[in-house]
Amino acid sequence: MVHQYKLGGYNIVLDSCSGSIHVVDEVAYELIAGFKDMPRGELVEKVLGQYGHLDGVDEQELNTCLDDIEQLEREGKLFSKDEFEPLAQQVEQGENVIKAMCLHVAHTCNLNCSYCFASQGKYHGERELMSLDVGKRAIDFLIENSGSRRNLELDFFGGEPLMNWEVVKQIVAYAREREKQHGKNFRFTLTTNGMLINDEVIDFCNREMQNVVLSLDGRKEIHDRFRVDYAGNGSYDRVVPKFQEFVRRRGDREYYMRGTFTHANPDFTEDVFHMADLGFDRLSMEPVVCAPDDPAALTDEDVKTVLKQYEILAEEMLRRKREGRPFVFYHYMLDLTGGPCIYKRITGCGSGTEYVAVTPSGELYPCHQFVGEKEYKLGDLWQGITNEECRNAFRQCNAYSREECRDCWARLYCSGGCAANAYHATGSINGVYSQGCELFKKRIECAIMLQIASGEI
Repeated sequence: MVHQYKLGGYNIVLDSCSGSIHVVDEVAYELIAGFKDMPRGELVEKVLGQYGHLDGVDEQELNTCLDDIEQLEREGKLFSKDEFEPLAQQVEQGENVIKAMCLHVAHTCNLNCSYCFASQGKYHGERELMSLDVGKRAIDFLIENSGSRRNLELDFFGGEPLMNWEVVKQIVAYAREREKQHGKNFRFTLTTNGMLINDEVIDFCNREMQNVVLSLDGRKEIHDRFRVDYAGNGSYDRVVPKFQEFVRRRGDREYYMRGTFTHANPDFTEDVFHMADLGFDRLSMEPVVCAPDDPAALTDEDVKTVLKQYEILAEEMLRRKREGRPFVFYHYMLDLTGGPCIYKRITGCGSGTEYVAVTPSGELYPCHQFVGEKEYKLGDLWQGITNEECRNAFRQCNAYSREECRDCWARLYCSGGCAANAYHATGSINGVYSQGCELFKKRIECAIMLQIASGEI
């Protein structure tokens, strides 16, 4: 499948199945657009009528260009066939290996964000902290179910994980002991709102955490609109200096600022640029996850604004890079050469199969966004996964499981989309979150344009 678009002054042609990207002039762009739908002579006549006034554009030149297009098709770089669907069936029948875990060490939070999908960290239940015994069992469960995989990912999550800090440290120490015994390598991530960051947290995370995710929504007035404490006071002035010190001392180790944009700030690029100006250079802004009738939800008009904002963001990133002030935007990180393997491009994050979330009491769910939804409980740390019907439903959820995705050029980039977003928007993990689709496709277009403009393609 071929996708053509114009962005940043470039005429871009993407062959989605092969991953080939072509930057062409206007004439070649029009010839490719009509290549499959019009007889050769008719197409030449049409394009001559459009561009025949330009120097060098004549019948011979157009036929030469069409010969080149035919050669690219023979080489599998244009109009390539999608031969990957059988691989999706292999994935559906694959072995049960878990390689990543979201460990909910705290179902409680010291902030009271009204847009929080986790109900202020409680996940529709009671406030609860994970015990060390449950944490140790989680480590053992991951090792036992990881097969021959050596590198294992574990994200300390909440609520606010720093509210159970002593247990976090003890779980890490236990995992370090166990990994030596079993030939494994744990890579830890911590996600925090920053309120409890101190010198000890910074030093420990910089020593043990492969990545840290720091929650900041951007401008003070935007951040303080939702990210408030239980007295209703904004948290911006308290967390920003802590984040700046954390990042300063982290050096070249991985981190990123993670913000949420809502109906209140569809002009989210202003928040991205604000964070960059604060000295943060690895940034992410995600659309809010909530019910369509929630006051924070993006409207159709907001989506139109956001699509334009993604283009503004790409152009500003190029400008700042030229000025020696580059920053990374998480959703524009696209490896077009190595990239994820085809199995990963089909299956996505692996929620419910390769990836699970663990509650403080040891219950298992497909991912953090399903925690508390009892019909999606997979089992627990002691009995293992007992809800085979649920796991099989997630195993069959891929780039080819939705009819709406079959004719979409982006399906091998989004892998069919986020099952949790589909569930929250439509009530089914096999639904299609249409707003999310629009936003994702625009991000991919911008990411490709950025690499072209930067000379990486």
